[in-house]
Amino acid sequence: MKFDSIIFDLDGTLWDSSKSVTRSWNQTLSHYNEVKNKLTVEDLQGAMGLQIQDIALRFFPDLEEEKRLEILKHCGKEECQYLEKKGGILYDEVQETLEKLVKNYKLFIVSNCQGGYIEAFFKVHGLEKYFIDYENPGRTGLTKGENIQIIIERNKLLNLVYVGDTQGDLEASRFAGIPFIYAKYGFGEVKEYDNVINRIEELLKL
Repeated sequence: MKFDSIIFDLDGTLWDSSKSVTRSWNQTLSHYNEVKNKLTVEDLQGAMGLQIQDIALRFFPDLEEEKRLEILKHCGKEECQYLEKKGGILYDEVQETLEKLVKNYKLFIVSNCQGGYIEAFFKVHGLEKYFIDYENPGRTGLTKGENIQIIIERNKLLNLVYVGDTQGDLEASRFAGIPFIYAKYGFGEVKEYDNVINRIEELLKL
């Protein structure tokens, strides 16, 4: 597999923010009488990589769509502010691997998240210097596959791969017509892929 550019997913690939996000969301949800149950870390991990509409339906199925989205957008806004201060958990060797990869590869991020989320990741961990560009549906309103295409076109990329951990990441890669490397250590289970890694530093061997 030969490539000169790598697009990364974020949640389940570069970091695990689920504990911080769960705490933040439950704080926000406490202001809504319509929401009776608290979310768990497992709930959040199971929703990583989904589009905002799908997450809203999964967590608040008994509410009207407009209310669901209102609550989710409020959670997302508070979440970014929380993450800027508290951060998430970087997977082992992430920074060390990025330091080595950036010497020979162009690095990018495409994640299914709201605006401000990737920026919070950059700010709290100081990793923005490794990435040329990034995109998300919070800015574009588009799917992950379409956002991958935007990165490809905007940066005139030819030989690239996408690294992610969910079925949605695989489908986005296929939509964009690029190879998919499965980060098996993440949240999802994927049976089809072009290559697989059990730790992020294994990218260096590819």
